[in-house]
Amino acid sequence: MATVADVTVRTGRRSELGLLGLAVAVAVLARGLVDYHADFLELDELALYAAAWCGTALVIHLAIRRWAPFADPVLVPAVLALNGIGLAMIRRIDFAYANRGRDTDFGQVQEVWTLLGIVLALLVILLLRDYRLLRRFTYTAGVLGLIGLLLPLVPGLGKEINGAKIWISVLGRSLQPAEFAKIAFVVFFAGFLVTNRDTLALAGPKVLGMRFPRPRDMGPLALVWVAAMLVQIYERDLGTSLLLFGIFVAMLYVATERLSWVLVGLGMFGFGAVLAGTLFSHVQVRYTAWLHALDREVYSSGTSEQLVRGLFGMANGGLFGTGLGEGRPDLVPYAESDFIVASLGEELGLTGLMAILTLYVIIVQRAMRTAIGTRHGFGKLLAAGLGFAIALQVFIVVGGVTRVIPLTGLTTPFLAYGGSSMLANWMIIGLLLRLSDQARRPEEVAA
Repeated sequence: MATVADVTVRTGRRSELGLLGLAVAVAVLARGLVDYHADFLELDELALYAAAWCGTALVIHLAIRRWAPFADPVLVPAVLALNGIGLAMIRRIDFAYANRGRDTDFGQVQEVWTLLGIVLALLVILLLRDYRLLRRFTYTAGVLGLIGLLLPLVPGLGKEINGAKIWISVLGRSLQPAEFAKIAFVVFFAGFLVTNRDTLALAGPKVLGMRFPRPRDMGPLALVWVAAMLVQIYERDLGTSLLLFGIFVAMLYVATERLSWVLVGLGMFGFGAVLAGTLFSHVQVRYTAWLHALDREVYSSGTSEQLVRGLFGMANGGLFGTGLGEGRPDLVPYAESDFIVASLGEELGLTGLMAILTLYVIIVQRAMRTAIGTRHGFGKLLAAGLGFAIALQVFIVVGGVTRVIPLTGLTTPFLAYGGSSMLANWMIIGLLLRLSDQARRPEEVAA
């Protein structure tokens, strides 16, 4: 005879508190090692830094316990660990620059951006009590995403840095609107695909046992492809182009479960990338630096100098690294932002870099787990899209630094110096916390 027993659903908040303690320990230990090797270690200052981290972690924990009690308990600790490692590495690079007579305060500025990002994530949890409200703004989000991509092209507002037109000037600071546009596009893609997925999944001819889309259903994919190509050509931003198109194709596959969409999407992007590399010189320069980085002529021209220095820096780190504060990351241009992965690879080695990548895998896995547990189709696509956004951005950055794909100007989430990236990615974490809270909340509590 079957017996029905009451089951107590665990929120996971105690587990989260323990994991937050480990994340804080990692952040403080990394900071201590950096200061020690720079002969700048002051125990009072380190204790104050540790107290600030403990207070921040406790505030986040209490806020989640109050406003999203069933949220995933692993997400925030993993992010804080990455954030702490990034802050320590940026501070270490400040010390390295100072030894060469260049005074920078990247570490202190990044601490401010981190606090603002955390506040933004908590505001998302507080103000967005039901993620399904976002579906009402499907097309509004699409328009806002397009506006964000186009802002750097506005005369007087846009700024060109290192050949890329992806920045705007706001109150004397540089802002990269594409970081926020990716969130808007994920909301748009999720809303559009949940409405049209039946047509996209079931209609179309079969070729070799695989169902391909009808030409008239290719409109959304073609539109996003055109937008991605325009970003690559006119803003000279291969990274954002690849990121946005990759997110859409990945979400399209999740919505339809048809491999043919992925094959068509990859074919379209491959054709567009080859065409752009043939017709436009600035795209061709990126490809040349990727394919012929070690050629004497290419290196001497400066085209691949940054990439090659990063590769040699990681090679110098070997398996276990030189140790925090014992390498020479300052020899690589933009070591605090574009090439922070190379800096970490040198001082933490392959082992440390793999540990960092494992933290990203955990974040993405929890996002996908949230997508599986969400009862609403829009929520499934939204959680999967946000997870793919982080995964693809990490792949694009790490792939570029290690010469797997052409080098891009994207930043490594939560690690690299940059306010736009920090704010946008903490917003993503806030959305994932809200999604996971509603996904893990029992039916009777949700009612």
